[in-house]
Amino acid sequence: MREASIESLVVEGFGVLNDRARFRASTVLSLPEKLRGGEQRIFEETGGIHSAGLFDSNGEAIFSAEDVGRHNAVDKVIGFMLMNGIDGRGGKALQVSGRAGFEIVQKAVRARISLVSSVSAPSSLAVDTALSFNLTLCGFVRQDRFNVYSGEERIEFDTVFYG
Repeated sequence: MREASIESLVVEGFGVLNDRARFRASTVLSLPEKLRGGEQRIFEETGGIHSAGLFDSNGEAIFSAEDVGRHNAVDKVIGFMLMNGIDGRGGKALQVSGRAGFEIVQKAVRARISLVSSVSAPSSLAVDTALSFNLTLCGFVRQDRFNVYSGEERIEFDTVFYG
């Protein structure tokens, strides 16, 4: 199944992301708070909803969405991109409020988004997919640290990490 899932993206014509986008580590670290602080209004009221946000390489919010399902929140963001002619290439980041599973990484590859950032862990298939398509995948993005699972060449480490 692992190879078939990744291979399906190749068969559909999606290639390796070869953009020259760069993201400062401090920008990546700022994304969860920007998403939660500015755009997770329903989460603040209920504590039981997911969100996803699209940001430029400087961390400026482009669009965000909330939904009970994390995949649905991502679909809303990508739908906004399609409806507004926003090209994922050139340094777009997708921040998600939950785990970065294969389906979220797969959607980012299809939208040509350079970086996916998650406050939690990616699945092993998400990591394999990100590696296969040179998508930058960051997990456990919290306060002063994060893990980079693939595409580390896009990260400019302007922040000191301890741990």
